[in-house]
Amino acid sequence: MKWLRDPQLVPIAQKVEAGERLTFAEGLSLYHTRDLSALMRLANLQKERLHGDKVYFVHSMRLEFTNICYVGCTFCAFAARKGEERAWDYSPDDVVEQVRRRYLPGITELHMSSGHHPNHPWEYYPQMVHRLREAFPELQVKAFTAAEIEHLSKISKKPTLEVLRELQAAGLSAMPGGGAEIFADRVRRQVAKNKVKAEKWLQIHREAHSLGMRTNATMLYGHIETLEERLDHMHRLRDLQDETGGFHAFIPLAFQPLGNTLAQNLGKTDFTTGLDDLRNLAVARLYLDNFPHVKGYWVMIGSELTQVSLDWGVSDIDGTIQEEHIAHAAGATSPMALSQAGMVKMIRRAGRLPVLRDAYYNELEVFPPTPAEAAD
Repeated sequence: MKWLRDPQLVPIAQKVEAGERLTFAEGLSLYHTRDLSALMRLANLQKERLHGDKVYFVHSMRLEFTNICYVGCTFCAFAARKGEERAWDYSPDDVVEQVRRRYLPGITELHMSSGHHPNHPWEYYPQMVHRLREAFPELQVKAFTAAEIEHLSKISKKPTLEVLRELQAAGLSAMPGGGAEIFADRVRRQVAKNKVKAEKWLQIHREAHSLGMRTNATMLYGHIETLEERLDHMHRLRDLQDETGGFHAFIPLAFQPLGNTLAQNLGKTDFTTGLDDLRNLAVARLYLDNFPHVKGYWVMIGSELTQVSLDWGVSDIDGTIQEEHIAHAAGATSPMALSQAGMVKMIRRAGRLPVLRDAYYNELEVFPPTPAEAAD
């Protein structure tokens, strides 16, 4: 292992090469090491052990059916109060029409997460899913974060497990991973004090997995959390994945510092650095050994850095999306959408093999290099 410059990484590298699990202390060593080339090499080894050169993406549509929300998370620039000029609120029929207006052939996944609306009755939500599946039976509806599921439990006066059962019966395919933010109570009290608590978030995903529903998991980083708190977040996810095996992907979300009270209170106007983003992805790939995928979310870190991240443990770059509003409201400078051809080009130019998937990670199409690319 002459390529290692940090002696503390030697036993970690040996464990990674042997396929052994890292301890919490070893995870912290990865966060603190200055030997970034070794970190990249180890994360890429782990990724290629799982997926070879394959990098996955989905032809998807993102739809936020309302931005009206009463929760008041300090990191959020998306939420609006009822009556604000910038607020929107779609009925189930409006949601169907929004999808019809933006629909493109080949889209397989509809991703929906939105605000906690103070007035919608419980029936609104399964009705919306049912009408979507009636109108677009080929679409896999991935919707409602664990935070939203808790909100629906409150307004319906039903246990969260029953809420999930009824949404699944209406046609819900999978759950996104939002609402996790950072699990540490210290941070949660400052950034999302009125949102679902960490243990409840984990419980809701445990319940979804028990119903055979696959989910994702996110982590919002780059604000007031410590590196220990980031790793604690991953550790709790790793424990739950050991128990259920129900997570598809881990998605680190870089904090966007514009237009929210948290950034204003901190006097923070700078985005996370590229190295912080890449290190975070690499640590996740090495520590979350039981997660099939670590996702480089191009909306948050930009398409150029996402392309670089394919050498840092990333095996999924999300999807074409069509329109995204939550991150862009807080200053994300990435495009609102990418074409399927653009996704393929991004992956190929990084020397990887693009694979189109659906919401369940079924492989739909593989895009081998063109003859000219193969010759290069």
